[in-house]
Amino acid sequence: MTRWSPQPAPDEPDGLILFDGVCVFCSRWVRWVITHDRERRFRFLPIQSEAGRALAVRYGIDPEAPQTNAVVLGGRIFFKSDAALTVLGALPKTRALKALKATPRLLRDPLYDLIAKNRYAVFGRTDACVVPSPEDRERFLA
Repeated sequence: MTRWSPQPAPDEPDGLILFDGVCVFCSRWVRWVITHDRERRFRFLPIQSEAGRALAVRYGIDPEAPQTNAVVLGGRIFFKSDAALTVLGALPKTRALKALKATPRLLRDPLYDLIAKNRYAVFGRTDACVVPSPEDRERFLA
């Protein structure tokens, strides 16, 4: 088991996505999930919030330099490519992508790491976290 292997998280809210709120790429990912999550299953927590920082620290993510997003689903917390594929696998239009989890993380996570390492340089960074629309505000926990 590696540092970023899925872990039990029975006390965390189901459907919670922890994300880097100042990362433009990450904020676009959140908007994409909101658009495709017709059941409104997922909720969002920026790592820059007090609750986001606490969750990050609890699971070994450095809140000052996050190397991963995370998602809680089914009482487990997933990181890196597992997190993205878990979310995609839970949404109707992208459910088939869940099959990519059969590929070993050893092969998937280097691509994830490359994007994560360069996300600010390629996609940009904002000074503030994403501001949700009024109809989606309750889906953001901070």
